[in-house]
Amino acid sequence: MLRSRIDPERKRLREHGVDWKRWGPYLSERQWGTVREDYSESGAAWDYFPHDHARSRAYRWGEDGIGGMSDVGQRLCLGLALWNGKDPILKERLFGLTNSEGNHGEDVKELYYYLDATPTHSYLRMLYKYPQAAFPYGQLIEENRRRSKQEPEYEIIDTQVFDDDRYFDVDIEYAKADTDDVLMRVTACNRGSEFAEVHLLPQVWFRNDWSWKEGVTKPSLSLEAAGVVRVEHSELGRFWLELDGEPEVYFCENETNPRRHHGARDAAGYFKDGIHARVVHGDKDAVNPSKIGTKGAAHYHATVPPGGALVVRARLRDDRGRRGFKDFDEVCQRRVAEADRFYAVLQQGIGSKDEREVQRQALAGMIWSKQFYQCDVTEWLNGDPAQPAPPPPASATAMRTGSI
Repeated sequence: MLRSRIDPERKRLREHGVDWKRWGPYLSERQWGTVREDYSESGAAWDYFPHDHARSRAYRWGEDGIGGMSDVGQRLCLGLALWNGKDPILKERLFGLTNSEGNHGEDVKELYYYLDATPTHSYLRMLYKYPQAAFPYGQLIEENRRRSKQEPEYEIIDTQVFDDDRYFDVDIEYAKADTDDVLMRVTACNRGSEFAEVHLLPQVWFRNDWSWKEGVTKPSLSLEAAGVVRVEHSELGRFWLELDGEPEVYFCENETNPRRHHGARDAAGYFKDGIHARVVHGDKDAVNPSKIGTKGAAHYHATVPPGGALVVRARLRDDRGRRGFKDFDEVCQRRVAEADRFYAVLQQGIGSKDEREVQRQALAGMIWSKQFYQCDVTEWLNGDPAQPAPPPPASATAMRTGSI
């Protein structure tokens, strides 16, 4: 094949000195309940850091989110939070059962699908199905715990929250205009027959690497102007998050809430669950009025008619000047067309349209499943200088059982 006829995605793969993979779908779907977050005495990782703690406790070794991206070192993350006006918590990450809660072990209890992806992450698309009724957290735990191993698992579809199509199809897309220019488009379509409320919150935050050691430079987010968030990191440099429509933007710190986890009722600050408290409980004091922090979210809210949709757009880009949204949709359309060309070459000889679609979605799932994974075993065993030392049996138990 002549170079002049090589499609743009293959050209990106062959470019030397141009890092198209610097930003990718490296954000985990679940960091809670993992062994590397376990500093318990017993080595019970699922119990030490459960899903209920995830919104208000800082992770040590990674981050998680729904349909998220990060740089390859996961210093800066971009993802989506949702609320339907009924849930008890802001939906920021996938929910699942731990090993002791599920009758067949741990299991995610959500509906989501990876639909498309290119190897350089120049285009990514996934679908998340969000109920319009309150998410059945308790029902899923209680019924699965009640069932024996001989019985089928109790899935979210069995809870009837999706009956009569009372849900939103939340389509999450990313397209890169350049190596450090990431476009995010979220479309929440009401599949039900009645008007329904939905809140969409594109979020940007730093992985917390400053709470564990002395002398680490703390990064910062700040509202530079209406719809523009300034991003400063000692290693990444300066970035900007541009937000379509100039929404209200909330800021807090990606740090543990000591009031919730350590009984420090008088502790002052704007902690990891600050945006949750602002959106779900209307607590204006939970977010920083100075519009600075290490975690930020833009708040879009609409009551959507049947068949209608709420569309939000955001753009995370480097420090080479404001770009706005004039070329946004054109870039997205171009990347989709380039993805089609890439797969057309890859799938030569596959005659069946269904087989081509199955293969493309399967490859998308593999690409979306790339994850940032960091765990310094020595540091994990000994603990961090700025934190209390972990109980000695914790590391011994994990090492002995082969959990790491």
